[in-house]
Amino acid sequence: MNSAGKQSAGRYRNELRSEYMLLHFTKMHGLGNDFMVVDMVSQYLRLPPEKIRRLADRRLGVGFDQLLLVEPPTNPDMDFRYRIFNADGSEVEQCGNGARCFARFVRDKKLIGRDRIRVQTAGGNIELHLHSNGEVTVDMGVPRLDPEQVPFSAPQRAVIYPLQINDQVLDVSAVSIGNPHGVCVVESARYAPVAQWGPMIESHPAFLQQCNAGFMEVVSADEINLRVYERGVGETPACGTGACAAVVAGRLRGLLARDVKVNLTGGSLTVSWQGEGSPIMLTGPATRVFEGYTRL
Repeated sequence: MNSAGKQSAGRYRNELRSEYMLLHFTKMHGLGNDFMVVDMVSQYLRLPPEKIRRLADRRLGVGFDQLLLVEPPTNPDMDFRYRIFNADGSEVEQCGNGARCFARFVRDKKLIGRDRIRVQTAGGNIELHLHSNGEVTVDMGVPRLDPEQVPFSAPQRAVIYPLQINDQVLDVSAVSIGNPHGVCVVESARYAPVAQWGPMIESHPAFLQQCNAGFMEVVSADEINLRVYERGVGETPACGTGACAAVVAGRLRGLLARDVKVNLTGGSLTVSWQGEGSPIMLTGPATRVFEGYTRL
């Protein structure tokens, strides 16, 4: 066989090997926001967007809201690198529910022995703290409020921005928790037109990288009800960064106290924020559902 033939045969063998490779994964959820978590420290497989979309299919694949990858850090001060991909294959900066599952995963897999874990993300570095009761607190960092940091198109910073949605104007707060959020206050989260307004806020041109749309009902100074239409996913039972963004927006509007119970469709989280310039803390559960292998 000549060299060209050998190269062609080698490529075929590599493609065949890749076609039949098994990917070991763990299925987890945080209040119903579900994840496929993959250890890329001890195994490595290439996962392009088309494969992620196939894995996300709830009929033909594993099914998930987001794919979470555990990778070695590129920053020597961090313990891991945490990457998040939506079901449509797009990579996003941050996910609070996913971060809690990430912490539980690396401890369960004995990839680390400490209760405090430093993690590198596309939205900035975060710290995770596992509690003895199984809950996880995530230091989500300092919220970003300047329009260019969200990013949001506005001439100057404000607490509320008027957003034209068809024939009406919504008062929206623009906040980044490592990813962009648009939060509006509604009389009732249960009856809010999330399916109608969510995609319009998500794709509004004022949000330069699209956004997660939050619909917050203030029950009291220390409790809210919240629904979130997540960028690249749709409405989800829970959104950790959405809970954080809602509390920041409510605090800036003078509606909320420092510690807030956030009731989402899938359950409740606790969010604590002392105020501008301080990091926001997110606490809640992380649940392992099952482990498995899938052929790529």
